Amino acid sequence: MHPLENYLRELSSLRSSGAATAEQSYYPALEKLFSEVGGKLKPKVRCIINPADKGAGIPDGGLYTPDQLPKASAAKPLPGTLPSRGAIEVKPASDDAWKIAGSEQVRKYLGKYKQVLVTNLRDFVMAAEIDGKPVTLETFRLAQSE
Repeated sequence: MHPLENYLRELSSLRSSGAATAEQSYYPALEKLFSEVGGKLKPKVRCIINPADKGAGIPDGGLYTPDQLPKASAAKPLPGTLPSRGAIEVKPASDDAWKIAGSEQVRKYLGKYKQVLVTNLRDFVMAAEIDGKPVTLETFRLAQSE
């Protein structure tokens, strides 16, 4: 099955269960999606949920390349390593991903990680810091509303 199809099925299953939180319950589905898709990139990219605080707070995820991990199966990056492909900020599906991308929290992450993938589970906004200014690099929308 395609990684996106798996992701959408998992979101649907979690939502229809009535037991899921608005945000954290969906982290495993996002981690699996990002790691499956990232595994097809060169270099490969692995998603790690809640990487350690590196001075800007704890992002919801980080995107790491193999050279940053001691082993392919490692749960944690090498000490002091920033995710080379950026941080991830997740909010509930009812939130506006574009507003989140302009938030103080994301600006703080941009100052440290230089790239932040912002998502509300259905919209994906890739924000970056270029010449000290926040910019939106790309966006992708799966659904108009939750």
